[in-house]
Amino acid sequence: MKKVTIKASSDIALVKYWGKKDEVLRLPENGSISIILDGLDTITTVEFNADLKQDTVTIQGEVIDATSREAKRVFKHLDRIRALAKVTTKATVVSQNTFPRGTGLSSSGSGMAALTFAATKALDLNLTEKELSILSRQASGTACRCACSGFVEWLDGETSETSYSQSIFSADHWDIRDVVAVVHEGKKKISSTEGHTTAQTSAFFAVRQERIPQKIVDVKKALEDKDFTRLGALVEAEALEFHSILLTSAVPLILWYPGTLQVMTEVQALRSEGIECYFTINTGFNLHVLTLPQFQDAVAKRLSDLPLVTKTLTAKVGTGPKEISEHLF
Repeated sequence: MKKVTIKASSDIALVKYWGKKDEVLRLPENGSISIILDGLDTITTVEFNADLKQDTVTIQGEVIDATSREAKRVFKHLDRIRALAKVTTKATVVSQNTFPRGTGLSSSGSGMAALTFAATKALDLNLTEKELSILSRQASGTACRCACSGFVEWLDGETSETSYSQSIFSADHWDIRDVVAVVHEGKKKISSTEGHTTAQTSAFFAVRQERIPQKIVDVKKALEDKDFTRLGALVEAEALEFHSILLTSAVPLILWYPGTLQVMTEVQALRSEGIECYFTINTGFNLHVLTLPQFQDAVAKRLSDLPLVTKTLTAKVGTGPKEISEHLF
């Protein structure tokens, strides 16, 4: 059994999903569309070894407590992959991110996609992209999309076999840039996994679900036409509508920090000056600001200068998970 290292990128959802039809299989209540982000990456090395007595996982140089929820989630996914390969061999997993984890930047998506690709390859499982997407989804919903390349659509499906992601446009279809404004690097107080369980308690949930199919059509058309103004308006409105569900659930998820609002208003100010950019935000407090190459530096500088922004990260449209030769151990 060989050692394999995979680099997988995170993504940003343009049309987001919230709520699950099936908690165990992580079947989403609705489909979604995202952009894979080269620059927000997870690198993971996996090695199975017959001499190991138990799995171990190290993230950012920290050995994760085997009894923690984070470690158990990794071990459970390794069990799924071992079952496919019909082996019981334990593994060493070492992972590093180029961006903060647990802060609403979809680190679980890139992390679980990297783990899926590395572990299956280490066990010589020859799976298709669709099969890898389905398998990744069972560890993290977002990882379903991070298994693909470029501009991605996740089909919600009614069964495990019909809920998977696929690339709708390649990474070189359109050069969109993402400036991430980090306003806090601590972990979220409530995980997305917990938050999904409250989705249907919002009075606005059913209305949102009715609107999703048309949103997906409209966003795909804007992507096809490379209409950035139209895309930006759709994406920004979608982010705010999405958070209206979080804010009005039975247990309100108030995830924004003062810096979050500061970035939102600065983005509006930039647009009024002719610097075209639009914000979107996942279940967290750090923001993605989408823009075009000619505006990237101006957007990054203005956001970096805000007193409540600790740093900015930049990303471009990325490809799917790929094997690299430099291992982490």
